[in-house]
Amino acid sequence: MRPQTTAALTATTVLGAGAVALWAGRHAADLALKPARARPARTPVPAGFTASWLTVHACTAPTEPETPGGRGGPVAHGRTDDPVRTSPATPGRIVLTRSLAAELPGHYGLAGRDGRHAAVGPVLDDPSGSPDTLVRRLDHLPDGAFSTGARVRLTPLVRTGSPRDALGADYTEVDVPGPDGSLPAWFVPGGRSTWVIAVHGLGGTREQALTVLPLLRRLRLPVLSLGYRGDPGAPRPEHGVGHLGATEWPDVDAALRYATRHDAARIVLYGWSTGATMALRAVAESVYRERLCGLVLDSPVLDRRATLRALAASRGVPRMLLPLAERAAEGRGLRLSAATDSGPSPCPPVPTLLLHGPDDTIAPWDASRALAARFPGRVTLHTVRRARHAAMWNVDPSGYEESVRRFLTSVI
Repeated sequence: MRPQTTAALTATTVLGAGAVALWAGRHAADLALKPARARPARTPVPAGFTASWLTVHACTAPTEPETPGGRGGPVAHGRTDDPVRTSPATPGRIVLTRSLAAELPGHYGLAGRDGRHAAVGPVLDDPSGSPDTLVRRLDHLPDGAFSTGARVRLTPLVRTGSPRDALGADYTEVDVPGPDGSLPAWFVPGGRSTWVIAVHGLGGTREQALTVLPLLRRLRLPVLSLGYRGDPGAPRPEHGVGHLGATEWPDVDAALRYATRHDAARIVLYGWSTGATMALRAVAESVYRERLCGLVLDSPVLDRRATLRALAASRGVPRMLLPLAERAAEGRGLRLSAATDSGPSPCPPVPTLLLHGPDDTIAPWDASRALAARFPGRVTLHTVRRARHAAMWNVDPSGYEESVRRFLTSVI
């Protein structure tokens, strides 16, 4: 073979390999960073939870008490004083395929392929059961029992739908003017002049706020639950991928502006996952930060590089492609340095409650622990063990809510 031919073939091979590597890196980054837009009759998969399906082997539906709206309500974990959080008169039971996800401790939702949604409690003892199955307490199933053989998926979203559907709460659909277009939001009124702006996290939607909405309503706090770029009904993100809060945070700034112009005297930002990261960035840079009186940060993403790698790995990207995913993400504008772009562990300028745990595989807990240790007078850490990413409430609802209640009472 002539030297010219050999050189041409070598160059073609190198270029081809480079193109394949570029494509592989972009594909891996897309798998990690594309927003989880909810499809009709489907529940998004929040980060840290598997997309695999479980099989229902048997189901006995709970008997539901009547709520003020005439429908069975969601579960009350140890409370009977809230008219929109009622307990089932008789809990049901559901038998599921045994798996690591099915065995998670605490309270979760079950999302069916057909869009049906149930609320389940702890795993129950079943001495006569099969080693391949387990039984969980079934707390809420509005449309009757799941049929045998139905496919369901475990999710941290115990409640779904609108605030009225889930809790019987009055609310208004509002459009928040954002930098790239209107942002959909729910506004739930309250009796105080201090607002809570709730910002969901990776793979979530506005429904993430429904978990803590009963607590916020008991405290009479108006709540603005924000949808931001990449969500259904919101503008498309740059390059079609998320940036782990780095470019999305101006949408939180827009929500701060909206609340300020609608007579919010003071504001608490309550964020999960990347929503918590966006809140940190907003409190540092927003022109409306003077209105902020507190931050509640659940599982904040404080190490973008680690979170990008964890997301890609959880979605099936081989380990050898993770460096390519990092380069592709940086090529699309994602800075993989400190999450707030202002150096490691900046001191939040307002009192801050951190809710995080050592078993989070998406956002390393060490960064939250270091932040709390560095600023003990400003940052309080509430640790929840055996909890997945942004699922602190699910494992310990009572402890979680009491920690949030004490913090909010101190800042409002």
